[in-house]
Amino acid sequence: MRIRLKGGRVLDPANDENGVAAGRARDIEIHDGRIVAPTDLKADAEYDLGGDVVMAGGIDLHSHIAGGKMNLARLLMQEDRRTWPELPGNFCGCGGGRAVPTAHATGCRYAELGYTTVFEPAMVGANARGAHLEMADIPNLDTGAYLVLGNDDFFQRLLAAGAGQEQVNAYVGWMLEATQAFAIKIVNPGGINAFKFNARKMDLDEANPHYGVTPRKVLTTLIRAVTELGIPHPIHLHGCNLGVPGNDETTLATIAAAEGRRLHLTHLQFHSYGTEGDKRFSSSAARIAELVNANPNISVDVGQVMFGQTVTASADYMSQYRNRALASPKKSIGMDIELDAACGVVPFEYRDRNFVNALQWAIGLELFLLVEDPWRIFLTTDHPNGGPFTTYPHLIRLLMDRDFRNAQLATLNKVAQKHTMLAEIRREYSLEEIAILTRAAPARILGLKDKGHLGPGAVADIAVHKEDADREAMFSTTRFVFKNGRLIVKDGVVVELAQGTTHVVRPEFDRAIQKDMDRWFDEAVGLKAQHFRVADGELRGGAGPTVLNCQGVAP
Repeated sequence: MRIRLKGGRVLDPANDENGVAAGRARDIEIHDGRIVAPTDLKADAEYDLGGDVVMAGGIDLHSHIAGGKMNLARLLMQEDRRTWPELPGNFCGCGGGRAVPTAHATGCRYAELGYTTVFEPAMVGANARGAHLEMADIPNLDTGAYLVLGNDDFFQRLLAAGAGQEQVNAYVGWMLEATQAFAIKIVNPGGINAFKFNARKMDLDEANPHYGVTPRKVLTTLIRAVTELGIPHPIHLHGCNLGVPGNDETTLATIAAAEGRRLHLTHLQFHSYGTEGDKRFSSSAARIAELVNANPNISVDVGQVMFGQTVTASADYMSQYRNRALASPKKSIGMDIELDAACGVVPFEYRDRNFVNALQWAIGLELFLLVEDPWRIFLTTDHPNGGPFTTYPHLIRLLMDRDFRNAQLATLNKVAQKHTMLAEIRREYSLEEIAILTRAAPARILGLKDKGHLGPGAVADIAVHKEDADREAMFSTTRFVFKNGRLIVKDGVVVELAQGTTHVVRPEFDRAIQKDMDRWFDEAVGLKAQHFRVADGELRGGAGPTVLNCQGVAP
């Protein structure tokens, strides 16, 4: 089938095209789900865009959309269903909650915003099968998941026994393949494991009370494994001491620990806290942004705090255990997961009149505005931890409109206003920079060469927005969204449900590790290793995965 989108102003930073700024319009041609060079052939369908803004489908590289923690959050937050009832006239007929929407509602709401690809950033191996079944129920989105490693007992035992890097690489490769994962995520390296041995804090060079392994050792070993296995996305790191005043020193030390090797720091806002001032809580965004700017091997996403009710869900139970007293409403869940990691779910309401919450909001925006390279910083709220992904349009306006940003700042806790330099920052994001943050840059760092752009050969995932000086209004709805060349959203409403694909990596590794894995599963897990493995036929209703070759790092 051939489709032609006529007269749109194309915004495609990956191909150095900015038809919006130049005021130029051109056609985009789609054939069998891919973008092709323009032809004179008759199209099966044409859409007159009338100068509307055309971008590639959005890519969210960090959003908690599936897995055990999200299902626990949905069970805990039954009242969340009432905050977003069924939408009248919507084809998919889904309500499904605001902070933790159902799998089905997640796909519909992302599509309405123009997103077509979203990655679950914390899949525990023991829950991998359930996470994939849930992702298969998310319509209109391609997905993938990052496997949580570093706190699992098998890995800790390897390091404690002095295993060589080749053996570690084999284990990482086996786990990626067995769980059908896309990348490696480290959550509080070693800290979750240490919590089980009664440690309540874990800094970068502090030894695990049982295994004697430091977070630095966990981090550097897994960075090397990912590099040597050729996995495109670098280690996705949730660092030590999340949310703790003074964790800025740990973050700065972590950047130095990478020693020039690629490392992605996730939800950086929660790791950018100093201890200055009477309240012993301050912003270190400027210090950290300066070091990020000076180290091109480092990429970050922000985890912006947005005011209102949400729920925090994390494998970092050391942090969640500490924060459970702050739950709103007053309830929480904590659990261990098969020696792999843990899980903590704590409802939370961010309040604009609260000093800490207001300063967290400002710290996130400071990071966005002080990190100079838009190709190395990504738009996230750590959904749902900092706020729901449905707040992205408001966040985009905060980044693009300084007057609006400062007006919002003026309504916040008065003491917090005095502890931020936000009002002094003049930078406003351009439309092209927003397209980089949400399209081109995520595709590049993930190694997805046929996504995030509108050149020939790209997957025909396309979002069309009406130009509006109010950028929140502009990005709150879409005129059209195409998924693999199929129209799925029209005038902000889902009109069709499309099946996505699951992205996975398949690195080469030493298969001799299989004997060790068989023994471990027999002796420690109580489940055969062969039954732990998720088969291709279990993904997407039997459709199987889309495999990304591991031939080296992304450009």
